[in-house]
Amino acid sequence: MTLLPQDLHDRLIAFRSARDWEQFHSPQNLAIAIAVEAGELLEHFQWMRRDDARPAADALDALGLEVADLLILLSYFCNDLGIEPIAVVEKKLELNTKRYTVEKSRGNATKHDRL
Repeated sequence: MTLLPQDLHDRLIAFRSARDWEQFHSPQNLAIAIAVEAGELLEHFQWMRRDDARPAADALDALGLEVADLLILLSYFCNDLGIEPIAVVEKKLELNTKRYTVEKSRGNATKHDRL
């Protein structure tokens, strides 16, 4: 099970392998790259006023490319560490369902340990 459709995942792994980039993709380096790319995603929202917190339509392509970078790096990270992304999302959803019951959490952004 992969984060992306299997054929796309396989193409990403082949792309990386053909360029011999695995040598640069330690878990630490991938985690750093993920954080950097998340920062680049945030950059598109820097200095926006609250009432303008949605990006302009012409920024969506650039945002999409940042999302692509994040998905690619997360795919490499999960692949290399043997993490099954769908399985861990399901596990996290189950945990959060217990932590954030509807009765306590509806309309409330408080962290679970303070509810």
